[in-house]
Amino acid sequence: MKNKFVNVEDTRISITELMLPAHANFSGKIHGGYVLNLMDQIAFACASKHSATYCVTASVDTVDFLNPIEVGELVTMRASINFVGKTSMVVGIRVESQNIQTGKVNHCNSSYFTMVAKDENGKGKAVPGIIINDEIEMRRFLKAVKRIEMKKKRQEEFDSKDFIAHNYIKDLEAYNVKIEL
Repeated sequence: MKNKFVNVEDTRISITELMLPAHANFSGKIHGGYVLNLMDQIAFACASKHSATYCVTASVDTVDFLNPIEVGELVTMRASINFVGKTSMVVGIRVESQNIQTGKVNHCNSSYFTMVAKDENGKGKAVPGIIINDEIEMRRFLKAVKRIEMKKKRQEEFDSKDFIAHNYIKDLEAYNVKIEL
């Protein structure tokens, strides 16, 4: 699959669903866990469409709930492949709600799911590359690269055997924390 490439446009997928009272939490808003479940489904569909194989969720990055979703609203999720590695893909997802009566649309969430393609034995499977056709697609790809680099750097710094907690005490002075080492 080394030479196969797919246009980002061809990876795009969307779903729209009516939010029902059964999806609401105790405050009457749509439960965040339900939204996350839908996001995981569209990430799977998008990654599987791109890779033409079964995919699993490896990680989820940046889940910020920006606006609540009301019962009776339509929720639309749009996803596309933002980045590909050897066997992994970053799926960018945008969640919007629409009030059916007023037509008002709210941006509720944007998130990034890292999905891994699997073969029939559960091993990582190579995925096609993507063809970037505009600056937005390039920006999304580069932002994914930067998130991956930052995550690796953070893991190296804090998961290392060389981590010394006392070196960070000064960094925590501005926060609502009491250190008792």
